[in-house]
Amino acid sequence: MNSANTIRKIKTALFCFTSILFIGCDQVTKNLAKEHLMNRGAVSYFNDLFVLYYAENTGAAMGLGDALPQVLSFLLLGILPLLFLIALSFYIIKHMNRLSPLLLTGLTFVFAGGIGNIIDRLLHDRHVTDFMIMGIGKLHTGIFNFSDLYISTGAIILLIYILKLNIAESKRNKLEV
Repeated sequence: MNSANTIRKIKTALFCFTSILFIGCDQVTKNLAKEHLMNRGAVSYFNDLFVLYYAENTGAAMGLGDALPQVLSFLLLGILPLLFLIALSFYIIKHMNRLSPLLLTGLTFVFAGGIGNIIDRLLHDRHVTDFMIMGIGKLHTGIFNFSDLYISTGAIILLIYILKLNIAESKRNKLEV
């Protein structure tokens, strides 16, 4: 077996293992939130720096699309993202040899986070469990869960990847001139 094939298998196994681990952690924390925070007021830590509060969201980020009719919401916020994530997983596995560790990490975070929220949408009639808020004074986040955190982290990693590509391209262009 050649080394490129071995590396591909290791990277694929890491993608699968990490995705399953992240999705599992997300689902466990959502179940804990349901068990310990539902029908209870907010639990504040460090003078509201970190707040635990149970909420269910039928929309996208910050409740966007919450008022959509149920069928349209199911299609736009459940089925369409699921199809995108399935396509993303096929892309990742097909192009595994060409994905840098940074790009693979960012895509893994986005994939796992997306699947975590899709599980809620499909199994709980579009309701995604959210339970964390962070803030300082009047500045605070919306309510979120670990899937949201994974997606945001993945987006930041992908932005860093793109910036690194642009910097490298800019340096190559300067050398060619």
